[in-house]
Amino acid sequence: MKLTYDTIRVEKDNGVTWVIFNRPEKRNAMSPQLHFDMDDALGELAGDDETKVLIITGAGVSFSAGQDLKTYFRETANNPELRQKSQEASNRWRWRRLSQFPKPTIAMINGYCFGGAFTQVCACDIAIAADEATFGLSEVNWGVIPGGIVSWNVTEVMSYRDAIFYAMTGLPFDGKKAAEIKLVNYSVPLEKLREETLKIANLLRDKNPAALRATREAVRTVRGMTHDQAQQYLAAKLTELVAKDKDKGMQKGLSQFLDDKSYRPGFESLKN
Repeated sequence: MKLTYDTIRVEKDNGVTWVIFNRPEKRNAMSPQLHFDMDDALGELAGDDETKVLIITGAGVSFSAGQDLKTYFRETANNPELRQKSQEASNRWRWRRLSQFPKPTIAMINGYCFGGAFTQVCACDIAIAADEATFGLSEVNWGVIPGGIVSWNVTEVMSYRDAIFYAMTGLPFDGKKAAEIKLVNYSVPLEKLREETLKIANLLRDKNPAALRATREAVRTVRGMTHDQAQQYLAAKLTELVAKDKDKGMQKGLSQFLDDKSYRPGFESLKN
């Protein structure tokens, strides 16, 4: 498996894999090469047995400042083949590969997060930000719209009022506000960000992987369904999980809870 790239770093530690945007001098703005590197890395890591949980973050003071205006737009203006390839890679890894990744994914937003970088934040299962992080849908200030699928992404995770307010005004907001409007799950002081992110990653790493994958697929899929559609889908999904889970997680869980009483999450204080 290729682990060395020009614009990102891949680091593994006890089941947790970090994929780190590594253009700190450009505030991790996304160039065509970064898109190619991310597309390749996520494709490889999806089938990597060592990777139980994936964390996406940025080197230096930024998560990502969005698309690199010079290399992604201006330098591909006269190279339609490169522009097409970079657009395909950009759209593929930032949404399809991340939203359909077979392991839990966490976005750790450590600093600036602008424009196109919102897509990978929305695609991850969980997002944790530094209180001091700076977010912005700044496209309107440049005379354009939150393109790609950014406008769709933000209305998927934020309320319509918040999404249109920040898209129309272009005003920045910090990690605390991002948590308040539910762009991220929550925020913590920057000095505690890595520790808190690892705590969640380790919690996920130790859970049944088949159940985790089925759960994330179920929650994502039912959002656009009617009640009856969701009921039928979830019944089928549970049947599929029980049949495919090599670890027999449901049977083990029931035995631990009902028979051994050795694992009763949420009911630890109960004796019987």
